[in-house]
Amino acid sequence: MAACGTNNKSAKVDESKVSVESSVASSDGREATDMKVVKKNVTSSKEETTTQESTTAPTSAAAQTATEAKKESEKQEISKPEQETSKKSEEATKAKEAGEIGLDPNWEYASFSKIHSGSAVLYKPSENGNGITIAVNAGHGTKGGSSQKTLCHPDGSAKVTSGTTKAGATTAVAVSEGMTFEDGTPESTVTYEMAKVLKAELLSRGYNVLMIRDGSDVQLDNIARTVIANNNAAAHIALHWDSTTSNKGAFYMGVPEVDSYRSMEPVASNWKKHEALGKSLINGLSSNGTKIFSKGRMEMDLTQTSYSTIPSIDIELGDKKSDHGKDTLKNLSKGIADGIDSYFGR
Repeated sequence: MAACGTNNKSAKVDESKVSVESSVASSDGREATDMKVVKKNVTSSKEETTTQESTTAPTSAAAQTATEAKKESEKQEISKPEQETSKKSEEATKAKEAGEIGLDPNWEYASFSKIHSGSAVLYKPSENGNGITIAVNAGHGTKGGSSQKTLCHPDGSAKVTSGTTKAGATTAVAVSEGMTFEDGTPESTVTYEMAKVLKAELLSRGYNVLMIRDGSDVQLDNIARTVIANNNAAAHIALHWDSTTSNKGAFYMGVPEVDSYRSMEPVASNWKKHEALGKSLINGLSSNGTKIFSKGRMEMDLTQTSYSTIPSIDIELGDKKSDHGKDTLKNLSKGIADGIDSYFGR
């Protein structure tokens, strides 16, 4: 951290001025939340003070009062953003104290994972928590994920729909790399930005948030991500954008209407919950003005759905041509959060 003061004693510096520096040192690439307020402090020697006092003309009491009042006003104006920054930092720090959660090899379906050295991060609101944990899964972002393959279904059966992996295949890439937006931004970058915005929105509403990927990369494949969510959250939402180029709008990946798939566990016991959550998310997004593709649903046989034992949805928030600026992400986060509120009856 660079020094904020100066050692030049001849310079006259107002000690009321401060600067706020942000520390973002984290070994795993996640943003740290520690904020430090550094006060500039310049001192003068007694000899200099004596010289200044002997050469400075007497100041009237009124002028001194006005000067002091001005300085006090400036200090108060400066302290406002300091206080706000400190408060936000404190809340973020408290939220992060819940800690990291890795894949327990004893959990159901954990043995099907090929990439599982990473960890998810659990956040809790600093106050007024509702006790509900939402797993927020920023799609993609696992280096080497496309070089490994995992079983599409826990029973070894073949995929029933085509997507990144064609129908009929029994294995799929552990984590795909994702697409690239028309402006050159990788999908994994945007899904992570979306996850951070959604995390803040959910925390403000009292939810705990399990960030499956809390940085640019996490060494967790799709099965590991799903199993961690199964055992630590009440619902699992994976964030994605589609690979088309028509700015088609948002939709969720629905459970295929194929008897063999819907009768396979754990799909059989949970597919109705998946569908209900997906519909709630689309309704929330639509109510917030988000463009919706078709009826807001597209059937897809996903690894996530095939291994989920809690309500779980892959939500596609647009495609390559869609806007992904800060305002758009904020609006999307409100729509998703509204859908989650509706699903849980809040």
